[in-house]
Amino acid sequence: MKYRQLADTGVFVSELCLGAMTFGGSGGMWEVIAGLDQAGVDAIVHRSMEAGINFIDTANVYSLGESETMLGKALAGRRHQVVLATKVRGRMGPGANDVGLSRLHIMQAVEASLQRLGTDYIDLYQVHRFDVLTNLEDTLRALDDLVRAGKVRYIGCSNYAAWQIMKALAISREQHLERFRCTQSYYSLAGRELEREIVPLLQDQKLGLLVWSPLAGGFLSGKFTRSSSDDAGRRASFDFPPINKERAYDIVDVLNRIAGARGAIAAQVAIAWLLAQPVTTSVIIGARKMQQLEDNLKSVDLLLTPEELQELDAVSRLAPEYPAWMSAAASDDRLPGQERRFATTKPPARS
Repeated sequence: MKYRQLADTGVFVSELCLGAMTFGGSGGMWEVIAGLDQAGVDAIVHRSMEAGINFIDTANVYSLGESETMLGKALAGRRHQVVLATKVRGRMGPGANDVGLSRLHIMQAVEASLQRLGTDYIDLYQVHRFDVLTNLEDTLRALDDLVRAGKVRYIGCSNYAAWQIMKALAISREQHLERFRCTQSYYSLAGRELEREIVPLLQDQKLGLLVWSPLAGGFLSGKFTRSSSDDAGRRASFDFPPINKERAYDIVDVLNRIAGARGAIAAQVAIAWLLAQPVTTSVIIGARKMQQLEDNLKSVDLLLTPEELQELDAVSRLAPEYPAWMSAAASDDRLPGQERRFATTKPPARS
């Protein structure tokens, strides 16, 4: 296992992060997504740590708190060995204030998460989605208070638009508040929209990227092709995240071809592509079966060649959108030597 620095924190996390969304299984969609009992959770967590994973991510809303509770039990006596991340924002009860990013809800939610996780601090506390009803400064001040109180070490966001991240960073800078150090966002070969606005922002502001759903909800596992599908997979009953399936089938064809030539599987190639992207800090992997975990763990040892990376880029590349195509077409670039292209251009004739 290799480790990468989380933004500028000086904290190093494993290239693979264990996602705990499969832990438990109570309530609505969690019965489809999750399903691991405590014995299964213990086995997955302990094997991950043995393989060198020191980064584990969950959320209070996963299985309505069960994920945090089961993870806390699995980490008993070993809590100090991991960078532990969880999230706040989702609905955790029927009350009007049992949801959102108000100071009221954040303060209640963090105490509940700490109790369920069996710890007195959270290494990375993330806001799960943007809350249009709450003043952003209120949210950031509440998170800053948690850091100052020692209940949270660092803060991050998840599923934010580029302008929302930048606005939060500007407020934190102006008000001298703790700032987001990373975003947890969807990114995969079948979903590269992040590259339009968020990736440039992350590079400019030196933020980390934690990737969720690297296999596009299982579609890039290699089991979904135009002629076959995985009826037992999550995609069969929970078709998320949304993707262009015709385009994704072309991607899977390339993944399977590269995997076959390298003695690997498509999922490993898909994760290896993400790890080859300079903006990636850690890729979140989930598993309901030990074999899934073992397969994903091998992805860190698969180094794709420049030719393989180019082939994957070509089949999955985004079509240019405005203003990107305008910038690419501009003739007034300021790169060194650019001016020589026009040095011999004759001035327009006078009428």
